[in-house]
Amino acid sequence: MSVGIRHDDLRRRNRAMVISAVRRAGQPSRTEIAATTGLSHSTISAISSDLIQEGILAESKASETVSMKRGRPQVGLSLNPQAAAVLAVVLSLNFLSVAVIDYAGQVVAEEQRRLDTLTMSRDALIGECVAIVRRRLEDPDLDVQSVARIALAIQGITDSHARAMLWSPITPQTNIAFADILEREFGIPAIMENDCNMMAVALRWRDPHRYRDDFIAILLSHGIGMGLVLKGELFTGTHSSGGEFGHMIHRPGGALCRCGRRGCVEAYAGNYAIWRNARQMSENAEPVADVSDAEMRTLAARARETDGPEREAYRKAGEALGFGLGSLFALIDPAPVAMVGASAAAFDLIEPALREAIAQTAGGQHSGSISFDTEPNELPLIREGCAMRALSFVDQEIFAPSIQARAGSVGKNVA
Repeated sequence: MSVGIRHDDLRRRNRAMVISAVRRAGQPSRTEIAATTGLSHSTISAISSDLIQEGILAESKASETVSMKRGRPQVGLSLNPQAAAVLAVVLSLNFLSVAVIDYAGQVVAEEQRRLDTLTMSRDALIGECVAIVRRRLEDPDLDVQSVARIALAIQGITDSHARAMLWSPITPQTNIAFADILEREFGIPAIMENDCNMMAVALRWRDPHRYRDDFIAILLSHGIGMGLVLKGELFTGTHSSGGEFGHMIHRPGGALCRCGRRGCVEAYAGNYAIWRNARQMSENAEPVADVSDAEMRTLAARARETDGPEREAYRKAGEALGFGLGSLFALIDPAPVAMVGASAAAFDLIEPALREAIAQTAGGQHSGSISFDTEPNELPLIREGCAMRALSFVDQEIFAPSIQARAGSVGKNVA
């Protein structure tokens, strides 16, 4: 009995490795999969034949590079887009979106809505999330039976079991178990994730060479957030998603943050804080509910033109971010950083003060070697992270087991 169990586990692991290799490479040949996974050609041939027969993989034409080589052209393998689908839901300040993503990772349908998340009741907020998912599932062009997972990302703190939103700056509501609610409503396994963590997941899939073992994704938007990867693993707390970089204290008793505390990094570097400082308002002034991207672009343009309060506001933002990152680097050592969000487009105004602040900390001993990338639009990254989280679940928990093993669990709702 034990030998049989070990064999099943090994086969499941090998199937998962083949699926993962195809997902990362796009259309690799069996030879390329062997080089990536270390599995034998005979093992890959047997597994790929099964996966093709089961409709999980499909054979595709060989690439021009491969076909020009001597000998028989190698046939590439690709994921069958129709094998499954997942839903990626993103809930942020005054904004809700959903995307249907096929098994090959392509967006096939989407919907976006503007909401007033700061004033909505608990029932109204839940109702909007349920309704937008239902509209997608009722799309006549979608095979509902193919939807295998729903992943919802939100600004704020989620629980460590990926089930509930504990707190979010976008709403006064707390402790909403979105994953449980969606599962009960639609009978589809669901997870709840922090949006910045999903940015980190997406970055690793997009560029695994730069974003590999240790790296940081910082959200520079109305709020400040962080996704942290250490030794190849996404960092989360023991009770929550953790990573609340924006609410680390920069100056005790300092500027008012929208979380209600004072002196947070976000109270100097969030869009509302930059806007407040640029207009030379009191640090005690209540944070504005929202600042449009257009307003932030206008503010940044003024900061580039003249050395006035706008430029000083960005300098203060850079200083707060720099001291925060420097303190973090003192704990984990410097790592590549991706600055993501609307204010990443103004990183040229932020970077000088940021680097100067880092250099003043224990974590800044090698500050010159710290590299920053920028991505001004966070939504595609958050959505992609949700998609990869959900698709990885499908790969590992649904398609990695053999078809015989799956037959024994038909009708079970795998969470």
